[in-house]
Amino acid sequence: MSVVSNDLRNVAIIGHNDTGKTTLVEQLLFYANVISRAENVSSGKTVSDYTDEEISHKISIHASLASLGWEGKTLNIIDTPGTAGFIGETICGFRSCESAVMVVDARDGAQIETIKLWRHLDQRNKPRAVFINKMDRDRADYTQVLENLRETFKANFVPIVIPIGSGKDFKGVINLIEDKAYMVGDDGKEKEAEIPSDMKEFEEQYHNDLVENAAEGADDLIEKYFEEGTLSSEDIRRGLREGMDDNRVIPVFCGATEQGSGMVSLLNFIRNNFPKPIGKFDWIVNEDGSESEFSLTEEGPAAAVVFKTTIDQFSGKLSFLKVLRGTVKGDTELYNPHLNRKERSGKVYRLVGKKLIETDMLAAGDIGVIAKSNIASTNSTLVEGSDTKFQFKPLAFPQPIYSLAISAEDKKSEVKMNESLHKVTEEDLTFLIKYNEETKENVVAGMGELHLNMILDKVREKQKVNIITKLPRVAYRETITKKSGIAEYSHKKQSGGHGQYARVLIEIEPLERGAYYSFTNAIKGGSVSKGYVPGIEKGLHELMEEGYLAGYPMMDIGITLVDGKEHPVDSSEMAFKLAAKGAMKIAVDKAKPVLLEPIMLLSVYIENDYLGDILSDLSSKRGRVLGQEDMGNLQLVKAQVPQSELLNYAIDLKSMTSGTGSFEMEFDHYEPLSGKLADEVIKAYKDSLAEEE
Repeated sequence: MSVVSNDLRNVAIIGHNDTGKTTLVEQLLFYANVISRAENVSSGKTVSDYTDEEISHKISIHASLASLGWEGKTLNIIDTPGTAGFIGETICGFRSCESAVMVVDARDGAQIETIKLWRHLDQRNKPRAVFINKMDRDRADYTQVLENLRETFKANFVPIVIPIGSGKDFKGVINLIEDKAYMVGDDGKEKEAEIPSDMKEFEEQYHNDLVENAAEGADDLIEKYFEEGTLSSEDIRRGLREGMDDNRVIPVFCGATEQGSGMVSLLNFIRNNFPKPIGKFDWIVNEDGSESEFSLTEEGPAAAVVFKTTIDQFSGKLSFLKVLRGTVKGDTELYNPHLNRKERSGKVYRLVGKKLIETDMLAAGDIGVIAKSNIASTNSTLVEGSDTKFQFKPLAFPQPIYSLAISAEDKKSEVKMNESLHKVTEEDLTFLIKYNEETKENVVAGMGELHLNMILDKVREKQKVNIITKLPRVAYRETITKKSGIAEYSHKKQSGGHGQYARVLIEIEPLERGAYYSFTNAIKGGSVSKGYVPGIEKGLHELMEEGYLAGYPMMDIGITLVDGKEHPVDSSEMAFKLAAKGAMKIAVDKAKPVLLEPIMLLSVYIENDYLGDILSDLSSKRGRVLGQEDMGNLQLVKAQVPQSELLNYAIDLKSMTSGTGSFEMEFDHYEPLSGKLADEVIKAYKDSLAEEE
C-alpha cells in the first residue's frame, strides 16, 4: 500500500557491537505484528541478520531495512552494524534517515564505537535518541550510564522512560510522559500497569526534570509552565518534538530487548515525536561543482538518491533509494544524469529484511528498493525528466585503514578472483581494489582485518581459488635536498645514415613539499629549437616517474633548462628526450637525493587502562603524539606515524587492547627517510631488480 509523506519516520538503529540493536529491531517488528515472534541473534533467524556471514559470525555486517506500521504511521527502520569494519553500511543509514536511535549497554555506557558514531551524528547535526538496553543483566545501572553519557557527550539527555529495578530485579519501565508503567505479559508484549508505590518519589523527580526540559522547547510553553507549574502530556510531547527536531534534546529510553521490555514507549515516541522527512534537506552538486541545499518536498518531478546496493542471489541487483522529491512508481521513467540513460523500473518495493514487498509507489521521504536496474548504483542520482543538471552529493566514506597485497596461483584463478572482488566494490564502497603501478602489486583495502578477511574468505569459498596475501609495499617517493649546479649530458649515436644528437644542460633545486614539479626554459639565443623542448620535458618527466634511488616517483623538484645544442640533421625529439634523462640523472646525483615516506594522521580510540601501552607503542613506531582527548572512561589519541609502521596496526591494536581498541587514519604528508631504514628500502629495490634479471 502507498504511504503519505507526513506519515513516514525514517530511523537508523546504531550503536557499539553487541548492545542489542538487531534484537531491538526484532521486537519492534514483533510488536507491529510484522513477524509472529521475535528471534534472538544466536538462533540465526533474525529478520535483519540474514546473510550466511551474519548467521555464522553472529554479528550484523550489512545495513538492513525493515518497514513496519505503528498506529497509522510507517516506520522505516535501518539496522546497522556496530563493528568498526562495517562503518560504510552505517553511513548508508545516516544518509537515508532523518534520525537515529543509539543503543547503549546498561552496564558499559559509552563505548568506543558509541563515541565514533556520535561524532558522525554531530557532523550531520542529526537528531537522535538513546535506548539504554539490557536492564535485566547483572551490573545494569541506569543512573550511572545516564551520568556517563552526560559526562562523555556534554549534551542535554532527557529521560522519557525509567526502569523498574535492574538486573534480576528488573520488572519493567515507567513512561514519564504517560505517567504509566509497562510490564511484559505472558504473550511477550508489554501491558499497562500501576506504578509501584516505592517508585513514586523516583518517578516524580524524573517527571519534573522532563517537564522543565519540555518547557524549554518553545517560548509559549515556558510561559505556561511558569503560570501553571506543570505541562500536559500533549504540551510535553510538543516541547520535546521541537527540541529534538533542533537537536537540542536527546530523549532517553530504556528496557531489555530480549524480554521485549521498553518497546511500546519507544514506538509511541518515534511515531509522535521523531522528525518527519518533509521539510528536511539533502545536498546537491550543481553543474559548476558548487554545492547547495535540496529541500525534501512532495511537489515536482521525482528525484531520488541510491544510497546502497546489494546483489541478491534470487532477486539480482537491489538498489536502495531515498525519494527526495515527488513520487516514484513502477512506471516512472527515471533518468541518471551521470550515465545519460533512462529506464522504467517496472516495480518498486518496500523491504522487511530480505523480503521484498511490492508497493504501488514511494512518496517523498520514503525509502524503498528497485530491482535489476541498469542505471542505478550506490550514489546514483535518479530523476524524472532528462533536463536535470545536478547530482546528489555522494556519500562520504572514511579512508580504508588496512591493506593487503593479493595474488592467485595462476592466471585463470587471478581472473576469477579479480572479477569477484570487483563485484564486491559495487556493494561495498569502503572496499577498494587496485593495481599499484609503483609497487607492481594488486592491493585490496578496507576498514580492518575482519572486513578484508570476510570478503576474501567468501571469494575463496565461492570461486574455489587460493588467494595469497601479504603486507603491501609502501609507496615511497624520492626528492632532492639541495641545488645541483649545472648538469650536462650529450646524447650521441651514429649507426649509418642519420645519427642521433642532442645536448642538454639543466639545473635542479628542491621545491616546498607538495609543489611536485616546475619547469623553466631559460635558453636564450635559440640554441635549441622550441620544437624540441616538449621532448626535453618528456625525458625529465620519465626520469621523475622512474625514480633514481629505489624506483619510486620523484617529487618537489624545480628544473631549469639552462642551455643545449642541436644538430641540423641528426637531432630529433627522441634524442633530446634521452639527453634530458641523462642530464637529469647527473643532476639528481649532485643534488643529494633522499627517500620520502608517507606519514599518516592516526586517531586511536582506547579505554583508559591501555593509554600507557598505546603511547609507548606509538613511540616505538616513530610516531609523534599530537594530543589526547579525555572522554570519561575512554581516550582519543592523535598522532602522526609513518605508514610503514602501520601496515599491521589493525592486528597490533587488537592484541594490545584485547580487541576493544579502534582507529582511523588518513594520509597527511611526506617526510624524508634516511639512515638504515632508507638503506633497507634501497637494498630491497636493488634485490628485486637482480631477481628480475
